[in-house]
Amino acid sequence: MKIELFYIPGCEKCATAGDDLKATAEQVIPGIIWRELNALDELDYVVELSVLTLPAVAIDGEMVFSSLPTSGQLRRELSKRKRS
Repeated sequence: MKIELFYIPGCEKCATAGDDLKATAEQVIPGIIWRELNALDELDYVVELSVLTLPAVAIDGEMVFSSLPTSGQLRRELSKRKRS
């Protein structure tokens, strides 16, 4: 499973929350792939996934959170996908 956090440089909220979300993801699914993508450097991919606001989170190439989720929200989503 792969999680991608889309951000823009200078976003303090993105940097702070990203570490917590990554820790949560690794706790729920050990060995998960975690990528942090600068939206300005990945514009084609941002458009492909229909990212409209930042920060945003995609799971396995699917836009799941159009705004930064809480650790609890991410945990629930990952647990649901893990069971599927």
